[in-house]
Amino acid sequence: MEKWPIGVFASIDAGLGVRLDVVRELGVTTVHLHSPHPASRTPDKIAAFKAQLQEYGITITCVFGGFDGESYADIPTVKKTVGLVPPETRAARTKELKEIADFTRQMGVDQVGIHIGFVPHESSDPTYAEILDVTRDICDHCARLNQTLNLETGQEPADVLLRFLSDVDRPNLFVNFDPANMILYGCGEPLPALKKLGAYVRSIHCKDGTWSDQPGETWGAEVPLGEGDVNFKAYLTTLDEIGYTGPLTIEREIAQEPERQKAEIGGAVALLDRLKSELSG
Repeated sequence: MEKWPIGVFASIDAGLGVRLDVVRELGVTTVHLHSPHPASRTPDKIAAFKAQLQEYGITITCVFGGFDGESYADIPTVKKTVGLVPPETRAARTKELKEIADFTRQMGVDQVGIHIGFVPHESSDPTYAEILDVTRDICDHCARLNQTLNLETGQEPADVLLRFLSDVDRPNLFVNFDPANMILYGCGEPLPALKKLGAYVRSIHCKDGTWSDQPGETWGAEVPLGEGDVNFKAYLTTLDEIGYTGPLTIEREIAQEPERQKAEIGGAVALLDRLKSELSG
């Protein structure tokens, strides 16, 4: 695979990603796929989906787990509803994430991504040990399938995430780095965080955002690539410094406005192509 192929977050029937026909229109060749609903993870649907991907010339590089009942309405709601941290849904979601990993293997993909939820920042919190155990369980399942588990950044400062990665102590646990999430959640400047986490970065998102006036309490704002507080030339330079050569996967979470979403992703593709050319020249 070429260095830094342009990617985009996509979906079939779930999530905020663009449809595959839009991926093809944009001329993009790699995607992170939001895991489809169970009814779309059957053998016949998988075969049809693989054929469509081959026809369109699209490669999935990571499948992201997502669950019914998750909401990103505001930071308190994320804490209550997202990932494997909420105790009420943890067992069912752990089971489903293993099924998503199985689907990912059947699709021939070796990376599973997940917003694990808000890991407690203090290891003395009783929930912390519970999340260690469930993460180890998922990692062990993925390891049997020759997969990595990539945790999305954003909910924790880099130092907290580093300690969690070390405490889980599994060789197939890595990071999907999203620079905008560090800003949107108010968890730290993205470029220093990327440098700290560099050894763990196996996949990334290209998304932009602006800081909230109450970081960590209220959302920042997601904005088109190049219009926020992520310096993308410096971002790519830092990715180069840490040795990351994988896809630059654009994420623009405005699926309710599909034409605007497509146009802004198209602008992001052009920006990343220009920056790649500048940095390679």
